[in-house]
Amino acid sequence: MGSAGEDLPYWQVNVPAHLRTAECPEFLRDLTEKDRGIISTPDSEYEVDSWAVVRQKVAQNRLDLFQRVPSDLRRYLAFTWKLRQDYGSVMNFILTQRLRWTPPITPRGRPFEFDDDIKVLRNDWPYGIDKRIVHLVVWTKFALEEDPATGDLTDRARAEIDAYVRKVFSKMPSDHVIWFKNWASLKSVKAVEHFHVMLFDPDPEFVNEITKGDVPLCEKE
Repeated sequence: MGSAGEDLPYWQVNVPAHLRTAECPEFLRDLTEKDRGIISTPDSEYEVDSWAVVRQKVAQNRLDLFQRVPSDLRRYLAFTWKLRQDYGSVMNFILTQRLRWTPPITPRGRPFEFDDDIKVLRNDWPYGIDKRIVHLVVWTKFALEEDPATGDLTDRARAEIDAYVRKVFSKMPSDHVIWFKNWASLKSVKAVEHFHVMLFDPDPEFVNEITKGDVPLCEKE
């Protein structure tokens, strides 16, 4: 996963010398092996994904290969750790501050029938990808039907999402739009249904229109 630069403890990598702590911060304890490997990689050694690589990962359903830039993952882990202290869970924060939906979450109609059952926002903490790629999250009040045997979307749900994406992103060239839904094991927010859409080099005004001017949290922090 890369070297740890100056053989520093993993929690000191990508941190200016004057800000390094002798002890590991609480938000970086008990990491998965994957996250610990990323955190211990200098940003200078990280290679961002091109649009071709992003499309390949989605086509091969290797969503587990998406990663954040090491310093961005550090910020993400610090932020979500604080959210759990302040809001009890990331889900509570998403519901109350980002979606502003009041539980219980009940759809008004069938999947994709009503616009107010859907909210498109910027991904607050995007992966380490080409800066021209815009990563959106489509949140839905309705469930996206999964095959209980595989955990993957049913053919019907996949067709419904395809139709929605083709309609909403019709201004984009078809090869500049991809969507995917994380497997259950990869979801960071499990209780609110959502899927991901990535756009290559879209018109910023179009993105503002789709998201109603949403600004990702990583640009506010």
